[in-house]
Amino acid sequence: MKTSQKVFTACILFAFILLNSCRTEDMEIINPPEEETLVVNSTVANLMQRTASNDGSNDNIIDNSNCFNIQLPVTVFVNGLEIIVDSESDFETIEDIFDEMEDDEDTITIQFPITIILADYTEVVINNLDEFEDFSDDCNGENEYDDDIECIDFQYPITVSVYNTNNQLIETITINNDNQLYNFIDEIDEDDIINIQFPITVILSDNTTIVINNLSELESTINNYEDDCDEDDDYDYNDDDCNNCTDTQLTSILTDCTDWFVDDLERNDNDLADNYEDYLFNFSTDGLITVTSGNGNFSGTWSATGSGNNITVTIDIPGLTDFNDTWNLHEIEQEPGESKIELRLGDDELEFESDCS
Repeated sequence: MKTSQKVFTACILFAFILLNSCRTEDMEIINPPEEETLVVNSTVANLMQRTASNDGSNDNIIDNSNCFNIQLPVTVFVNGLEIIVDSESDFETIEDIFDEMEDDEDTITIQFPITIILADYTEVVINNLDEFEDFSDDCNGENEYDDDIECIDFQYPITVSVYNTNNQLIETITINNDNQLYNFIDEIDEDDIINIQFPITVILSDNTTIVINNLSELESTINNYEDDCDEDDDYDYNDDDCNNCTDTQLTSILTDCTDWFVDDLERNDNDLADNYEDYLFNFSTDGLITVTSGNGNFSGTWSATGSGNNITVTIDIPGLTDFNDTWNLHEIEQEPGESKIELRLGDDELEFESDCS
């Protein structure tokens, strides 16, 4: 009997030692460096969640609302034409319909019911226009400050280890998108110890990347770049057509193609295109521009500088004052057998076209 008791006691003692040994190993695993430990409600956790929140401005051409997206597919009527929007590429179809006529009144009507996705990825079913306007009216207006950070993105996947001090469980989680990251941060408990497996990579608005090695670097990087771009929180669907334009690209198109003619010219609400119906413009790489017409020949200078939606084109042709100004490049369009360059300055517009690919 005593022998049995001794054996039982030895087994209990061995199990206790083994349990404490395992717990010691666990404690070593879940005590990462402080700069890699994500704390609930910390500054960096809030910055990460704001970066991962749902940006509601990318479909403003449909809903004019910055704080939510409409879940696709959705059916809309654009100037009376039914369009089924299956993906973001269909936003360009809507824009093309709007741009077909310069002076018409563009309208878009949403077919209800629809589902909207809020900044925290909550989905809400909207049954009619009144319900829709209630949510839309709660959004910030055009270009007003909001919480979402759009100028920096995370590159996924991101792997984290979670240790809960209450139940003493360790879990490894792989986060694959913004929605998952937002909800993960939202559900962090005070008893959780979160270890992010660095390095991770973030993507800036110009598509360059930065490798991040700890939370301190992540916090400073988000702070440094959160206002580094135009978040495009407005309802002007036409103001981002040159996101990827370059002055080199513009120069190449203008100089490679010949005999540009005026497709549109508006100055001070006056339509002047008909005044230049037979004028042909040719641009050279040395900054010279020549114009031939039945009313005589002209010569002047031109230049382009900048990038993206901030490219300016300066034209100076003595004798043709309607063209002379520093214009903003609005859009470059190229199709088989046709190229267009759209310039704008406030409400004034100048559009050159060439029968050139």
